[in-house]
Amino acid sequence: MKGVVLGGVASGVGKTVATLAAIRALEDAGYAVQPAKAGPDFIDPSHHARVAGRPSRTLDSWLQGEDGLHRNYARGEGDVCVVEGVMGLYDGDVSSTAAVAEALDLPVALVVDASAGMESVAATALGFRAYADRIDRDVDVAGVIAQRAHGGRHEDGIREALPEGMTYLGRIPPNDDLAVPERHLGLHMGDESPVPDDALDAAAEGLRTERLLDIARKPAGAAEPNGTGEANEPTVGDRPRVAVARDEAFRFAYPATVERLRERATVEPFAPTAGDPLPPCDGVYLPGGYPELHAAELAGSPALDDISDAAAEGMPVLGECGGLMALAETLTTVDGETHAMAGALPADVRMCDRYQALDHVELRARRDGPTAAAGETLRGHEFHYSTADVASDARFAFDVERGTGIDGDRDGLIEHRTLGTYCHVHPESGAFDAFLDGL
Repeated sequence: MKGVVLGGVASGVGKTVATLAAIRALEDAGYAVQPAKAGPDFIDPSHHARVAGRPSRTLDSWLQGEDGLHRNYARGEGDVCVVEGVMGLYDGDVSSTAAVAEALDLPVALVVDASAGMESVAATALGFRAYADRIDRDVDVAGVIAQRAHGGRHEDGIREALPEGMTYLGRIPPNDDLAVPERHLGLHMGDESPVPDDALDAAAEGLRTERLLDIARKPAGAAEPNGTGEANEPTVGDRPRVAVARDEAFRFAYPATVERLRERATVEPFAPTAGDPLPPCDGVYLPGGYPELHAAELAGSPALDDISDAAAEGMPVLGECGGLMALAETLTTVDGETHAMAGALPADVRMCDRYQALDHVELRARRDGPTAAAGETLRGHEFHYSTADVASDARFAFDVERGTGIDGDRDGLIEHRTLGTYCHVHPESGAFDAFLDGL
């Protein structure tokens, strides 16, 4: 599958809108588009999936390693892959957009805010191309998308000023309807505040699909799509059942995670905020999300009582970030309201007005646990607005080698076979295979 990376000159330049417009333009031209996102984000991919009609792939060299990056890319389907970058093209010390583009040998379409520039857009693009040589990186800045650019003389001036060998890929016109509302943790999800179709159609009309396809190319060193774990896939009769929370409170699960679970287990989705009880299962996965926005519904959910009972009986339960919050004793919102949670882990969680951690993470297991054996390391990421006050005798599963964790030095509260972390991991880390092996 050919691909192209949309990298921005900075955060907030309009990469998400440009990506959605590129998906729409290519699909209007008759191509099946596989969206993807550089970095560990869950929210932008939800917008991709709404427009493309298929899940967006997560591409992060820290979470997955280079081989995992290739495998996850190869799992995609379609004629062309459009990869949205993270922050500015070169920003990010362990997993930048440039690192992803270089690892996959994909060209970069640079998204530049042209609202107050013309020839300067070309100068910016030239600088981004030259910077790759300065830092000795093989990053191919092959074209430019002019964000918030007018037509006529404005567009002509940008196109004519571009340096030789850099393709003008079109423009996204200024349009207030293209803005996506924000809240803590980022933008609203794609099904909550979608970009209006008429505004997206107008944005797509300004892009040159044939030029996007001209610069797109297949990644170098492509891997087989299947990751680890297939050799141990159980027969149908032996498949364990994993209950996976999926509702307004639990939204942050990578498509690759659900795929890995389905390769080796029967996935039983349930919606705690809708009053669903815990379905019959052999293990439970609570992904991250927004439990703080639905704390009252969770407090009254029979599923949390069921999870508490199952955890006390030794069933494996894994909660990540929002899942950790739901497994705690209590959750206090920014309004000061305290709600009882499952009580499976000895912690009281409190929401804060600003984020408490945002980083790629590396954890080393202190002891054998549900997702790693003693001494093994896991890589992931954390982004949370809460703190956890833990009991003095609480047990931790991991030492934090990079990141913040629960108390700065440790992450992963563990009781019986229940584990709650602030860290989100990707299935390429091996954590979910270890979890499944323990069922």
